Amino acid sequence: MMFAPRDPESYILESERRVIRIRRHWAVLSWDIFETFALLAICVLVSYILPPSAWVIQNVLWYAALLVLLHFAYVIMEWWVERLVVTDKRFLMTQGVFTTKVLMMPIGKVTDLTYERTANGRMMGYGTLIVESAGQIQALNRIDYLPRPEEFNDTISELVFGDKQKQAERFSMVKAQRLARGNKSAS
Repeated sequence: MMFAPRDPESYILESERRVIRIRRHWAVLSWDIFETFALLAICVLVSYILPPSAWVIQNVLWYAALLVLLHFAYVIMEWWVERLVVTDKRFLMTQGVFTTKVLMMPIGKVTDLTYERTANGRMMGYGTLIVESAGQIQALNRIDYLPRPEEFNDTISELVFGDKQKQAERFSMVKAQRLARGNKSAS
């Protein structure tokens, strides 16, 4: 489709291996959900309170309600197309419905990771990862609403601070296993 954003996988180089591909937790939409329902409720209530002679104002309210719904649909589309991809070499986040924005940060520049989880995050299953790099504020320095944040934190910690030799061996074994499976299905 012409207007569909590019798949984040298309930004990954052949020399990279994808480790994680996620969409942020649906809780990122909680304020938008609340706001949409509140505005719709206000439009409906005011419309029913008005006398029938105020049909022009009622029509304006119904068009306002339609605009609120269209805006909410757009917010959901933005959330749906946003992806965070972590490879063995970098963080990559794609955003945008009509204009695609690609944020990148090399894994090698990461100097510190901070993992946060609020009470709401624990109840709903999301967390925040703060990624610090050599004295600079990067595009992906704070990643909010991560689903399964413990797994994400453990995986990123292994990539950033783990044994590079063991990672290289494991990644080459994964590639070998994939090639072996691919050859078996071809024969």
